[in-house]
This record gives sequence, C-alpha cells and structure tokens, in this order.
Amino acid sequence: MREIFMNGIFQKKHTIQVVILISCLLLTIHVLTGCKLHYGFSGATIPPEAKTVSVQYFQNNATLAPPTLSQTFTEALRDKLSSQTRLGLVNKEGDLNFEGSIVNYTTAPIAIQSTDKAAMNRLTIAVIVKYSCSFDEKKNFEQTFSRFADYISTESLSAVEGDLIKEINNQLVQDVFNRALNDW
Repeated sequence: MREIFMNGIFQKKHTIQVVILISCLLLTIHVLTGCKLHYGFSGATIPPEAKTVSVQYFQNNATLAPPTLSQTFTEALRDKLSSQTRLGLVNKEGDLNFEGSIVNYTTAPIAIQSTDKAAMNRLTIAVIVKYSCSFDEKKNFEQTFSRFADYISTESLSAVEGDLIKEINNQLVQDVFNRALNDW
C-alpha cells in the first residue's frame, strides 16, 4: 500500500515539473516572437519589416591593391549578410543597402631593428561604406573602416598577401556588420 502511495506522489511531482517546463518554454517563445525587433543568432537587430538586403560592388580606388580585392570584399560582405541574417540578398534597392569603395591599400614597416631594417611590416586596407535603411533614416551612415595585419619582413608581401587580405576582409566585414546591424 505504501509503495502505491509513493509511486502516486512521484508521478504527481514529475507531472508538475513537466508542466512547469512546458510553460516556461511557451512563455519564452511568446516573449521572443512578440519583440518589436528581430534578433537572430548573430545578435543582429533588424527592423521586422525589412525583407531584403543589397550589397553593391565595392570599387577599388586604392593604388597598388590587387585587382581581385573589390570582388573578395564584396563577396565576403554578401556572404556574412546572407548567412547571419534572415534577409534575402537582392542585386539592388534592398530594404537595407550597402555600397562604397576601397580607398586604401598600403604596406609599411612597423618594427625597425638596430640595423635600420624592419622586423615587421603592416598591410592596411580601408573601405568607405555607405549604409541605408529604408525604414529608419537614423540608422543610415557613411563611414570609413580600416584594419591591418602584420607580417614578418623576411617574407615578401606576395607570399603572404592572400592570407592577409582574407584576415583583414573578415575583420572589416565584421566591423561593417556590427555598425549597421548591431549599432556598434
């Protein structure tokens, strides 16, 4: 008899825990879907009425930059936006729009040794980005973003350039993404 009574208490206790858990999950879902702004996995804050994003081709206005730099930066930004947001990528006139140009591509020595020879060099890339949001003009901006990567002076730029460009592009794209969609 006691065993039957104890099993009944255990079943009631287990049932109450399941009901509480389900209630918490439903409340969480309700709160998240009821928010004014959309929060994605990336933490991006996107106006709920925005459905599309466009990234115009970033022209290369920097001297000495490789001819593929425009394409690699533009594609990196497009990839970030399509993988980190719910927005559809369109060729032009998106609800959110990015455009601009590459304005600086320089390499310079940064660590001079006692022999007057550089121990390290720095590759710097800068882009001007114009961002516009169809639904909130206060979010619009035009800003220059600049990032760099260092490399050992015993290596030629041509030997490390591809990896450095990829690293710098990733940093620049993250900066642009954060400024436009995370209000940083």
